[in-house]
Amino acid sequence: MVSGLSEVLRRGLMTATRGVAVRKPNDVLVLCGPSGAGKSTLIKRLLKEFPGHFGFSVSHTTRGMRTGEVDGKSYHFTSRPTMEAAMADGEFIEHAEVHGNLYGTSKASVREVLSHGEICILDIDVQGVESLKASTDLGFYPTYVFISPPSMQVLEKRLRDRKTETEAAIEKRLETARKEMTYRDIPGFWDLVLINDDFPSCYEKFKAFVVSQCDVQSS
Repeated sequence: MVSGLSEVLRRGLMTATRGVAVRKPNDVLVLCGPSGAGKSTLIKRLLKEFPGHFGFSVSHTTRGMRTGEVDGKSYHFTSRPTMEAAMADGEFIEHAEVHGNLYGTSKASVREVLSHGEICILDIDVQGVESLKASTDLGFYPTYVFISPPSMQVLEKRLRDRKTETEAAIEKRLETARKEMTYRDIPGFWDLVLINDDFPSCYEKFKAFVVSQCDVQSS
């Protein structure tokens, strides 16, 4: 579960506040936001419009595979003992436990994308963002984008319209979303905050920001 504001936030030791002038070229694009905010749809659209420029880092998880998911594409599905051992060996740049399952981004998955000369896209939660911001030896330079639903009411409708989860699972996601939303308006924590109330408009703003940050052109 997402905890309250951490010491990292209270002290204001955030990468994004260090000044644009000293930032190095952005080679990792981090998207964060509640489940149902529209992150996956934005990522898919970006990958389609800019083939060869971006690559998606596939996260690891200990949760079960859902209908339609593909191992190695949707997630790297693994066991808790295996993932905990890898975490202990320092193989993950960030990891978190959400709803009783472990999620994490491995160093190898990021390096794989960067090795192709592509900008690596990460879709992680606020715990993962805090981990990245607290790290001093990442070896890459993230840009942080928060995707927000227009309201909790709209988010709840989106989650229910999926018809893929139980009532208990939906309530857990909404509880987590409320906590994640407290991070949205923290000054300097994000390089960009987008409210996804209209997808075409949201995507155009997202694309304009990405193009301004990265040397890419649509095909």
